[in-house]
Amino acid sequence: MNQQREDLDIMEQAILLAQSAAAQGEVPVGAIITFEGNIISSGANSPVTTHDPTAHAEIIALRKAAANLTNYRLPGTTLYVTLEPCIMCMGALIHARVQRVVFGAYDPKTGAAGSRYSIGTDNLLNHHIEITGGICDTECASLLKSFFKERRKQKLS
Repeated sequence: MNQQREDLDIMEQAILLAQSAAAQGEVPVGAIITFEGNIISSGANSPVTTHDPTAHAEIIALRKAAANLTNYRLPGTTLYVTLEPCIMCMGALIHARVQRVVFGAYDPKTGAAGSRYSIGTDNLLNHHIEITGGICDTECASLLKSFFKERRKQKLS
């Protein structure tokens, strides 16, 4: 399977995780980590339900991947996530030595993989990450817009 097709297929699975997060009242973000072409972990946003500000989809997927590979370093892995990672998540990805990040929707307010900050590609740190953004961006952005539109509607009621 070529890389572009694989990126689309896995991002579609991450979107299902994001939808699951939304159903739980969480911001709809889903993440999947692959190693050697195989899915080794996944995560969905859960800071609200777990009362944990670090429970972003990426962090959950990183924790599971590290446990599955029995190593806190994850070289050769790819993280797929429906929303451009934030500063915290990019920091964790750097420390884990993730090779590649593929994300869906850009986040112009807090995105740390190119939109607001360029962590991992700015040559300021000892590890560099290959970044591919905008995969299934319309669908990923639509999930977020719908979620926040519904939330605003609920606050007005």
